[in-house]
Amino acid sequence: MARDNNTFEQQKSRMAKEAGFIAALDQSGGSTPKALRLYGVEESEYSGDDEMFAEIHKMRTRIITSPHFSSEKVLGAILFEKTMRGEVEGRPTAEALWGAKGVVPFLKIDKGLEDEAQGVQLMKPIPGLNDLLKEAVAHGIFGTKERSVIKHADRDGIEAIVTQQFELGLQVVDAGLVPILEPEVDIHSETKAEAEAMLRDAILSHLDTLEEGQDVMLKLTIPTAPGLYDALADHPRVVRVVALSGGYSTDEACERLSANPKMIASFSRALTEGLSKGQTDSEFNAALGENIDKIYAASA
Repeated sequence: MARDNNTFEQQKSRMAKEAGFIAALDQSGGSTPKALRLYGVEESEYSGDDEMFAEIHKMRTRIITSPHFSSEKVLGAILFEKTMRGEVEGRPTAEALWGAKGVVPFLKIDKGLEDEAQGVQLMKPIPGLNDLLKEAVAHGIFGTKERSVIKHADRDGIEAIVTQQFELGLQVVDAGLVPILEPEVDIHSETKAEAEAMLRDAILSHLDTLEEGQDVMLKLTIPTAPGLYDALADHPRVVRVVALSGGYSTDEACERLSANPKMIASFSRALTEGLSKGQTDSEFNAALGENIDKIYAASA
């Protein structure tokens, strides 16, 4: 499903203005076994990466095809590479999302984290990035997501992490996609609030260097101080600021998000909480619908 400019602008307008949230369906190699265990699939039930990813794709397909997973409350969905290259009910995944559901597709592009230095974990290099971005455009992907992590309030480390995010983001923009920059602050950090204030200031400084058309999204940990990121949401180069659940339960993440009206959710574990392979379709859809309703209400 190759994207045209009209579709891109329609998707961008939807992401900027409409109510809803982004579903994070991008668990990759390291996080997939845990996600499957929570879903009721033990490691003894599959052998090797191919079978593991086949199991997670079944879970994602069940979510995407649920009647509760619709454009009424879900604005977008972040996919893992194998999910993008796969199919949902005989259609390429991005086409099944946008063409059938009106849900904007994104692609996770980061390849994991470096060891901690200066209180942060930078992204590892991304081999073959230009080819991956071209492939994403060909699949009809709207934007990308790239995650790094802040552990402590170290000003130099935070500046390094923001610089890396924006450098990668500009490569994504040059490829014709909209990047979601994700410098996550660890919710367990003893200096979380201080780190978040430093992060806001560093992001604002970098946003002011962007030119018209170099638009980005931001995915940030829900801040300790409500409204801390309002200035980012109001910046002309920011399409939307979205929140990660960061390990909070669905209820706590939604409660914290509700205090930040200029952020919307982009939850992963909180979205799939309580879902199980062994549930009947009726039970599965009811549980998913309840999670979607909570996350949507907190994002509205």
